[in-house]
Amino acid sequence: MSTTFAYRVRDRSGKIVSGTIEADSQQAVVGRLREMGYAPLNISQQSRNVGQMEIKLPWGGKIKPRDIAVLSRQFAVMINSGLSLLRALNILAEQTENPSLRAVLGEVRSDVERGQSLSQALQKHPKAFNKLYIAMVKSGESSGALDATLNRMADTLEKEVALRQKIKSAMTYPVAIFGLVVLIVTAMLMFVVPMFEDLYKDLGGTLPLPTRALIGLSNLIKSFWFIWFGGLFAASWAFKRWKATGPGQAAWDRIKLRLPIFGGLVHKTALSRFARTLAALLRSGVPILQGLDIVKDTVNNEVVAHAVSEVQSSVKEGASIAKPLEKHAVFPPMVVQMMMVGEETGALDHMLEKIADFYDQEIDATVDAMTSLIEPLLIVVMGAAVGGMVVALYMPMFNIINLIE
Repeated sequence: MSTTFAYRVRDRSGKIVSGTIEADSQQAVVGRLREMGYAPLNISQQSRNVGQMEIKLPWGGKIKPRDIAVLSRQFAVMINSGLSLLRALNILAEQTENPSLRAVLGEVRSDVERGQSLSQALQKHPKAFNKLYIAMVKSGESSGALDATLNRMADTLEKEVALRQKIKSAMTYPVAIFGLVVLIVTAMLMFVVPMFEDLYKDLGGTLPLPTRALIGLSNLIKSFWFIWFGGLFAASWAFKRWKATGPGQAAWDRIKLRLPIFGGLVHKTALSRFARTLAALLRSGVPILQGLDIVKDTVNNEVVAHAVSEVQSSVKEGASIAKPLEKHAVFPPMVVQMMMVGEETGALDHMLEKIADFYDQEIDATVDAMTSLIEPLLIVVMGAAVGGMVVALYMPMFNIINLIE
């Protein structure tokens, strides 16, 4: 575990600078400070008391893809500028605002100081750096083009983040409206309908069927609300457990692809992620079999992952990449034909980039069409739900004279 050291150093201009730094030993601090261009004057271990203890909040500090994209871009600039790996890692650890990422970078820096390669150090933190990132960094180290590889990784992550943001923004409005409808209907059933029930009891007579059904539903929710909420919680928990299993995730991914409105968006997103990830790996010099193995783990769709797994088996036997994809309906003929052309011309990575760009444009068009379609549909649903309840409540008013008699 790293220890905090306080230091006083002299910089190149002769100015005295002081501060703190984390390292495994005093010798490691001296080496790091000298590498940064400082002349150490005094180094002492900093004691930590209760007031200085670090408090980690359970809801904060999550490392997001956007953080890794920014880190990769800055890392590439530093490496390209001639900074050493340790000095670049030290600067990145000091300037990042995410506390979790700062801790990870501190451990990576310590591992690199002990003689491990960057890819080996990053591999110890799978929650921050996935298999795709590790493979590309390893390829960049082997080829001596780490800065170009990091820039390419930043491009891939930024496009992935932009894609997720588009889908998230498209889903925010429908989810908010649906939640509002559920809240309004629940409030009316629990508080408004019982008021009308008491009124109609005093009047006597037989109520219309819609009114009786609404009052019955209100009584059911009021009397057994704990069962409803408990059942909803249990169903949500069971669904998450089922989805966490291999067969459950595969079945859920198949269901998502067949959804009437959102299925097309899920399909195009999976194809874009597949093409862009494989293109980035091939362009970085990752072997095709290793690249397919990484794509299988990072595509986030079990249907596509199963197809990639079968393609990987065919490639091991000497087949091409594109030909086996024809057997899987999840890959449209256009994708297969473009990949065939890419293999024939020796520009498969470039063709995969074109496929990813095409589906990104398709996703934009789909999101715009969904937004324009869902808005009026949600208004109709909201009006039908609330308006239907109001009509059912006021139907007896039209026959109020008969009820009074």
